[in-house]
Amino acid sequence: MAYSARTRAIFENQINTLKDGGILKIERYIHSVQDAEIEVEFPPGAPLKKVINICANNYLGLSSHPAVVKAAHEGLDARGYGMSSVRFICGTQDIHKELEEKVSKFLGTEDTILFPSCMDANAGVFEAILTEEDVMISDRLVHASLIDGIRLCKAMTDSFKHSDMKHLEEKLILHADKRIKLVITDGVYSMDGDTAKLDEMVALCEKYDAMILVDESHASGFIGKTGRGTHEKYGVMGKIDLITTTFGKGLGGASGGCVSGRKELVEMCRQKARPYLFSNTIAPPVVAGVISVLDTLSKTTERRDKLEKNANWWRQGLLDAGFILQPGDTPIVPVMLFDAKLSQDFAIDLFNEGVYAIGFFFPVVPQGKARIRTQISAAHEMHHLEKALAAFIKVGKKYDILGKSKKEIMEMYGA
Repeated sequence: MAYSARTRAIFENQINTLKDGGILKIERYIHSVQDAEIEVEFPPGAPLKKVINICANNYLGLSSHPAVVKAAHEGLDARGYGMSSVRFICGTQDIHKELEEKVSKFLGTEDTILFPSCMDANAGVFEAILTEEDVMISDRLVHASLIDGIRLCKAMTDSFKHSDMKHLEEKLILHADKRIKLVITDGVYSMDGDTAKLDEMVALCEKYDAMILVDESHASGFIGKTGRGTHEKYGVMGKIDLITTTFGKGLGGASGGCVSGRKELVEMCRQKARPYLFSNTIAPPVVAGVISVLDTLSKTTERRDKLEKNANWWRQGLLDAGFILQPGDTPIVPVMLFDAKLSQDFAIDLFNEGVYAIGFFFPVVPQGKARIRTQISAAHEMHHLEKALAAFIKVGKKYDILGKSKKEIMEMYGA
């Protein structure tokens, strides 16, 4: 038979190795809406437990917001459940164009094209606009979806050390003969929570006649004074050639993504990007929900401002307690534990204390850099954060890591 006992044993052994090492990823089942507090079944078959969710991308707390849910219901009633088609055949409604226009206005770009997800946007954009005569120069810590999109493109690839502008300049000089040089970066780095130096990057791109693409998935809606993103934070709105972002995080939390930027580049995606040409368009209820979100965020920064306040309080509380954190000023606050098994044990103990957070380890992050990535939301009230911090401190004391250096923790847990 096609799938032999020998073949099965190969994969079972791989799974057992992960299990024996205490690093097998196990899903938690949520039995409620996505919010600051959720009901979780973990492990599978266990009674439901109400916990504080401190690891979702629900930055603005809009995943279950009544206004967004209401808009989605109205979109469902007015435009149906789904399009049963791709955009260029019969999958484009008036509301899809309306959303593209609103995204362009919000981000300060010339045009926008929707994709089923930002993963799809990143998979399609490079192949659509570049050829073998071009080069892609990416930060070495860009998101996996950007890496996958880069791999699908025939242009030459190169990289620069994370946020090292001197190294980026060296690469731009090295590739001066290329037809097009495209610099690729995250706006906010999702595993570390730091931001790209977009002002310096834009200056280098202007100096060496290069383009720049920024993935703003962990920035759109809440980074920058009015939440436009990292390009607003660094004062370079209108100077970014391409922005990719998602509607599945701060901008509602459902699904969908886009490429936004120079109109000629967006049109190339409309003509050639394979995930756009061969995937069903975003469902009408999601489109209606995102339109509602953008309308709200264009009127007030209340939720963005609350998020910033929450994130600052949380970061300072962890630092004062003696945890090692990745430097940053975003709602992503990674607590460094360095050892993969420790990160898993720590997460389970947090869950037992009523706090839901996940340990990250290789290959999601580099070897020896395991962590608990915490993510703060505007949905969190102070009592949520206070309880979560108390749980972190209690578990931190159990493992005797508070106030310890990286070297001491690694020696204790064999990282």
